[in-house]
Amino acid sequence: MNKRKEVLVLGFALFAMFFGAGNLIFPPSVGINMGDNWLLAGLGFLLTGVGLPLLGVLAFTKVGELENFSTKVSKFFNNAYCSVLVLVIGPLFAIPRNGSTTIEMGVLPALSNMDKFTVTVVSSVIFFAVTLLLVIKESKITDIIGKFLTPIILVILLAITVLGVTGDLGTPVHKVESGMFAFGFIQGYQTMDALASVLFGVVIVKGLKGKGIEDSHEQSGYLTGAGVIAAIGLGLIYFSLMYLGARISGVENSAATTASALYIAEATLGSIGKMAFGICVAAACLTTSVGLVALTSDWFSRITPFSYKTIAVVTCVFSSVMAIGGVDFIIQLSVPVLCILYPITIVLILFNVFGLENELAYKAGVYITLLISIVETLGVTFKIGAFTNAVQLIPLGKDGFAWLVPCVIVTAVAFAFSRKATK
Repeated sequence: MNKRKEVLVLGFALFAMFFGAGNLIFPPSVGINMGDNWLLAGLGFLLTGVGLPLLGVLAFTKVGELENFSTKVSKFFNNAYCSVLVLVIGPLFAIPRNGSTTIEMGVLPALSNMDKFTVTVVSSVIFFAVTLLLVIKESKITDIIGKFLTPIILVILLAITVLGVTGDLGTPVHKVESGMFAFGFIQGYQTMDALASVLFGVVIVKGLKGKGIEDSHEQSGYLTGAGVIAAIGLGLIYFSLMYLGARISGVENSAATTASALYIAEATLGSIGKMAFGICVAAACLTTSVGLVALTSDWFSRITPFSYKTIAVVTCVFSSVMAIGGVDFIIQLSVPVLCILYPITIVLILFNVFGLENELAYKAGVYITLLISIVETLGVTFKIGAFTNAVQLIPLGKDGFAWLVPCVIVTAVAFAFSRKATK
C-alpha cells in the first residue's frame, strides 16, 4: 500500500466531508464584523473551525465506536449526548440550514421578481422532497455531485479570492472591539464541523480498518497526515473569505449572513459568477442534506422502534418547515444550544485524544463543563442577571470561556483525589 497516496486521498476526503455551505457563509461574516481586526478573530475561528474537527476525528483512533465516545461518564449520558448531537447537526439546525442556504443563495437571487415567501415555501418543499427521494432510493447521484462539485467550487473560490485581493473591493474598516479572538472562536461553532467530526470519525476509522490498518498508532499517523492536508485547504479558504469580508466591511450593509458571500461573488465575478456560485452552493447543500438525513435516520432507527424510512420522512418534513424561517433565524435559534454543546464536545474530544482513563476525573470534568456552560448560556444569551454576575466572577468568564478554568481545576483535583484513594 502506498502510504503517501492513501494519506493524500484521505486528506481530500476529510476536506470534502467538512467543506460545506456553512464554511462559505460564516468566514465573510467574521471579516465584516471585525474589519481590520479580522486576523485575530480568524485565529480563533481557525481553532474551532479546523483544529477541533481534526482532533475529533483523531479521537476515534482511541474509542473506535460512537457508542464508546463518552461511556466513561455513563451509558445513559453517551446515548443522550449522541442523540442531541445528531439532532443538532440533523433536523434542528444543520439540515434546515442547508435548505435555507440553497434558497437564499441559489433560488431567491434568480427569482427576485416573485413573491419571496411563496418562492421560499415552494423551494423548501422541493429541496426536501428531492432529499428524501435520494435518501430512500440510496441513489449515487449525490456521490457524482460531490466528486465534481468540490473542484468546481474550489475553482470559483480561487477566482473570487484572486480577483478580490487584486481588485478594488474596499478597505477594511477600523473597529476597536474587545474579545476579538473569543468572537472568532465562538463563531467557529456555527460551522458545526467539530460536532460532525464526532460522527465522521467512525466512518474514517472503519475505512482504515477495511484496508487492513488496525493499529491505533498507525491510524493516527494516517489521520495526522491527512489532517494537515485538510487543515491547509480549509484554513486558506477561511482566511481568504475573512479577508474579503473585512475589505467590504465598509460597504456591505446587509444583515443577512448569506448576503455577504453573494456580494463578494458578484463584486468579483459579476452577475453570472454570482449565479454560478449560488448553483454550486445549492448542489453542495443538497449533497450534505442527503448525508445528514441518512445519518439521522440510521442513528434513531437503532435506538427507537421506528424504521429508517419513517424517521427520514419525519426529518425531511420537519426540516422543510424550519428552513422557511431562513438562515439567520436558524442561526439565532442554534446559538444557545451550540454554546452548551460545544464546550462539552471540546472536553470529550481532548479527554479521548489524550487517553484520560481516570473515570472520576473524566466525569468531574464533563459535568462541571456542562454546568458552567448552562449557567453561562443563561447569563449571556438569555440575560439572566444572577447568572451573568456569576459568570463574570469566573476567570475568562468575560471572554466567553467561563467553563475552561473550572474544568481544568476540577479535573485535576478529581484525578489527584482518585489516585490518592487507590493507594
